[in-house]
This record gives sequence, structure tokens and C-alpha cells, in this order.
Amino acid sequence: MCGAPEQTIDLPPGTDVTNQAVIQGKILSGGLPVAGAFARLLDGTGEFTAEVVSSADGDYRFYAGPGQWTVRVLSRVGNGQSEVTTEYGVYSVDVIL
Repeated sequence: MCGAPEQTIDLPPGTDVTNQAVIQGKILSGGLPVAGAFARLLDGTGEFTAEVVSSADGDYRFYAGPGQWTVRVLSRVGNGQSEVTTEYGVYSVDVIL
């Protein structure tokens, strides 16, 4: 069983976004959410940093620091990726497959 918390679009209570970046969004294919996709967070050099599995609603979330990030998604319906540059706060990054 994966140790990651359940993926939802709502931040857990007490999440402090003044000292971290929250990268979250939906994984979509044909406008529909993709459940059970593997979302991987890669740093600015392309190195693997973390992985979560998308929720039934296609949601995923990572906690990161400031920098350049790539969210790469692998799923049964296709693969895709999106890039984001963060400081502190919440960043909405959908990945279309």
C-alpha cells in the first residue's frame, strides 16, 4: 500500500503554504478524469523526486520547494506532462493525456 495521503483537491487542514510550494491538479483524458494514473514529480534536472497515484477524480498533489518542476503522468490511457516554476503557495497544474 502506498504511503501517500488520499489525493483530493482540498488542502489538508493546517497546510502552511508560506514555506513550501503545493503542486496539484487533475489528470484528464478527453476532458474526463483519469483515476489510478502514476503522477511523478521531476526536478529541474529531470531527476525523479516523488510519485503519487491519482484519485478517482483524477486529483494529485505534491509538496515541493521553489524551483522548476515537471509533472509526468503514466497511465493506461496515455502519458503526458506539464511543467511549472514555483515559489511559495499553491500551483494548479493539470496534465492532459
